[in-house]
Amino acid sequence: MKAWKHFKTVSHHRRLVRQGCFKVGLYWQGLTHDLSKYSPAEFIVGAKYYQGSRSPNAAEREEKGYSTAWMHHKGRNKHHYEYWTDLNMQTRQYESYPMPRRYLVEMVMDRRAACMTYEGERYTDASAWAYLDRSRERNLMHPELLRQLEYLLLMLRDEGEEKTFCYIREHVLKGDPFPWEQQAHFLDE
Repeated sequence: MKAWKHFKTVSHHRRLVRQGCFKVGLYWQGLTHDLSKYSPAEFIVGAKYYQGSRSPNAAEREEKGYSTAWMHHKGRNKHHYEYWTDLNMQTRQYESYPMPRRYLVEMVMDRRAACMTYEGERYTDASAWAYLDRSRERNLMHPELLRQLEYLLLMLRDEGEEKTFCYIREHVLKGDPFPWEQQAHFLDE
């Protein structure tokens, strides 16, 4: 029974991400988002730790101290900032690196859909921002990625989905500078 419920949750989440991606023109990413969740390495663990109200990875992590499903997932899905970390040969420290914009946008859609999936009727356009705001992950992201993600999630919170998706489609995915990048460019002239 847990396996069926987990399958339905994953499929619902993917459908929400797909809908968001399609609205901004990211068709391929919408179709292929999180397919690794159906792989045995992720699906079996997800079904075992399924709760319905949060990610099964959190429950696995609480029991074991780590999540095998998450380690598998983050290394195969470029919309997670953890994918964009590597060892800096000069500092010999792991560091985060900038993320291409199409994956930034997929990350926004992923976070929005995760909140919709787990919060259900309590979801608002502020949910994804609130989740980021209370998390510790901001210290691990590349600073520019964090700034871009915060900007888009705050826009979603304050101005709604329609305006945010339009901005993503018309500016972010076309490579236009973010407002602070425009100001820096203006000052350089």
